[in-house]
Amino acid sequence: MASETALFFPPKQQPLLIRLVQSVSYLLLQRLYRCGLVVSDDDVAKLRAIAGARVVYVCNHPTMEDGMVLFSLAARVGQLWHYIVAKESFKGLQGRFLQWMGCYSIRRGLGDRASIAQTLSLLKESQAQVVIFPEGGCSYQNDTVMPFRSGAIQMPLQVVAQLTKKDPDVDLYVVPISLKYRYTQPMTVIIEETLQGLEQTLGIIPTEPEDFYQRLLAIASLVITRIETEFGITADTEQSWNQRIDQLRHHGIAQCEQQLNLQPNGAPIRERVYKIQALLESEEPKTVAEDDALYWTTVRLLNFDAIYDGYVAADPTPERFLDTLMRLEREVYQVEHIKPKAHRQAIFRVGEPINLKHYVKDFRQDKASTVERLTEQLRATVQENLSR
Repeated sequence: MASETALFFPPKQQPLLIRLVQSVSYLLLQRLYRCGLVVSDDDVAKLRAIAGARVVYVCNHPTMEDGMVLFSLAARVGQLWHYIVAKESFKGLQGRFLQWMGCYSIRRGLGDRASIAQTLSLLKESQAQVVIFPEGGCSYQNDTVMPFRSGAIQMPLQVVAQLTKKDPDVDLYVVPISLKYRYTQPMTVIIEETLQGLEQTLGIIPTEPEDFYQRLLAIASLVITRIETEFGITADTEQSWNQRIDQLRHHGIAQCEQQLNLQPNGAPIRERVYKIQALLESEEPKTVAEDDALYWTTVRLLNFDAIYDGYVAADPTPERFLDTLMRLEREVYQVEHIKPKAHRQAIFRVGEPINLKHYVKDFRQDKASTVERLTEQLRATVQENLSR
């Protein structure tokens, strides 16, 4: 097994290079990611107003393109930020480039002490600015926020509690940022093509070709039934879809943990999946086939972790339709990452910065409840601004 130091990639921020890349970030976003940036002048001013302080930016994580989008936001604001990025992204030249841009790694699911120490160290520096995705991973959902991990609040609270012993007026802000994508063109034809591709692969003949939602339900129903059959689960027709999906999640994670001789620890399924993936990366596999099969099960679990019946029906926007269809494509085509279907706008809304120095007294009296309360406050703010 590799040593812990070999499993951590620290930031090696190169300011001049970052400024150069920032100068063309808008073009890169448009050409490579088919995406435009939308942020109001008021929100830019809100971020610039606290530029001289220590700042932690917490943002929802709906797609795999969010890192580049946040980098472009930093360019729009005219600042240099640090970013916490999943360790698996640090490979070869791409990994070195990420380090030059101010990124550093985290091994999700294993309590990465080196990454935590790096974050604490950065936040003790004046004018430190760190981006954290507190959901812990990509949700693949444009309109809803998964539960936030407490570390995004606990680490900066720990730092400000230490700093205020010497300087009671020291500022350390946490800023909730909401990110939502919108397609910039009519998506009816693309939705039709995506439905057709899945139907042809699965052998489905639509009975109501004009009803996209019913066709989506038919595809999802067959996919769920196929996974149940694969897992050896007998479907209960009296169960709701959400109950069946939940049963699949719990069966899948139990199967993975059993193969690795891991004991369930009561943590959320997403955290348990990240632990399994980290172990698969750091340990010798039994066989390539077994390793690949186990990894694919973890990809499935992450793909369906945040989905629920009614997501599209509650608000049948093109974005929600394609959120769900792209999940189904990952499962049916066994592709881990699906590229965006068309050009989009990445729309930001910035919440009011929270100065953590005002919560130091509460933190010292009751750390757990203070962290829990602020974590939920941040999550609720991000969700409210998404809903608006």
